[in-house]
Amino acid sequence: MSAADTTTPTEVPPPMSVPPPSRPAPPSRKRTFSATPWLLLAPCLLILVLVLGYPLVRLVGLSFQKFGQSQLWGFQPAEWVGFENFTGVLGDSEFWAVVVRTVVFAAGCVIFTMVAGMLIALLLQRVSGWVKTLVNIALVASWGMPIIVATTVFKWLFDADYGILNALLSKLPGVEMIGHNWFASGPQGLAVIMLLVVWGAVPFVVITLSAGLTQVPAELEEAARLDGASAWGVFRYVTVPVLKPIIVMLTTLSVIWDMGVFPQVFVMRNGHPEEEFQLLTTYSYDRAFVVNDYAQGSAIALLTVLLLLGVVAVYMRQMLKIGEVE
Repeated sequence: MSAADTTTPTEVPPPMSVPPPSRPAPPSRKRTFSATPWLLLAPCLLILVLVLGYPLVRLVGLSFQKFGQSQLWGFQPAEWVGFENFTGVLGDSEFWAVVVRTVVFAAGCVIFTMVAGMLIALLLQRVSGWVKTLVNIALVASWGMPIIVATTVFKWLFDADYGILNALLSKLPGVEMIGHNWFASGPQGLAVIMLLVVWGAVPFVVITLSAGLTQVPAELEEAARLDGASAWGVFRYVTVPVLKPIIVMLTTLSVIWDMGVFPQVFVMRNGHPEEEFQLLTTYSYDRAFVVNDYAQGSAIALLTVLLLLGVVAVYMRQMLKIGEVE
């Protein structure tokens, strides 16, 4: 037996596990109040309170009172009637017909505005520079045109006796439109007013979407094409997700603006919109200044404000969702 065989083998201790270095804890973010943003916003907030605050408070007050010509001229004091005005309005079938007509009208305006604006914005990405400049000049010119002027032009275009549109359509084979009155029925007349609203709203949508399209990464579009995506696939899965915040903002603003359409209908119908042309804004105006029931007109206006606040709430929820995803 050799010395090597008689030597007791030494036990090698197992390797000690070294704990990974601990990561430093992120610094705690303490919210500190800063008065600078509020000081910068103070002038704007003050103007909003002065311009919108008093009318809104007065509107709410009138909607809970009995207020007609006698109260307006001071012959009788205003009488507090609670929810009587709202009960009368909500129980009127004509009011609900006006609500449905307003919602359908606003939805049609928003859909056509967004579709036309998106198509024109996409088209501007594929034309030469001078064509894009000319189109932008035309868009800004139409956008800057006063509403009364644009409405008057549309009245001439669709005039039954001297309208150029009837004359042009009559040149088509088998079409006779001379003397056709576009406002003889509510649907046709509202379609003309809808076209006027869309014509005035498209420039803002086109300019905004064109600016947003410049932020779409070209690398993503090229990668989608290399993966076999069609033009529609690139638009749906690349362009639209990038433009989603802008689309949500424009859609919400369009709903608010189109729900509040007034001068287009008022001027088109010469200051006296017929029953089939009444929207919430004109209906409230007629109740207040034609029927001289200022309280019920205020109640209708307040219900319209509450309806628009619902739209704003949906917009804020969508923007918060987009912020959480990003």
